[in-house]
Amino acid sequence: MVDIQPTTTQPISDDQELAKVLAGVNQQADDALQFEETPAPAAAPAPEPGTEDPAAAVAVPPVDTSFTAPVVADDLTPIKNEAINELRPLVDKLNLQPEEKFDTYLLLLRSTDDRTLIAPAHTAAQSITDEARKAQALLDIIKEIDFLSNPQQ
Repeated sequence: MVDIQPTTTQPISDDQELAKVLAGVNQQADDALQFEETPAPAAAPAPEPGTEDPAAAVAVPPVDTSFTAPVVADDLTPIKNEAINELRPLVDKLNLQPEEKFDTYLLLLRSTDDRTLIAPAHTAAQSITDEARKAQALLDIIKEIDFLSNPQQ
């Protein structure tokens, strides 16, 4: 068993101590950095009333009204459904590690709630060699079965 307790019980710093250190750092930085102040440019004199030149007025660029609304998730749903339908018969043909194949089946299962995907997902989970990852995959299968068996109200 590994002891992860700290070796000291003394706090690293308290608020007052930290404030003193930061004040010292700020003072040192202020002392080290010396900047010359640049004088502000002189303001142009205001024109006499009635002598303003309309041609000298600053032109405001027109507002771009050709804005295209972003794609909403609902607009992508038909594409997603088509991709799912195209992927389902091809999953077994993918050259994937068992973990990745399980993740693919789980994604399809969660996207479609299709109970027929539970068996191939379970088979993929059984093929996982890492015991911790396999256990997590089997738990995911159980959760999905529970979810599909108990429809949400």
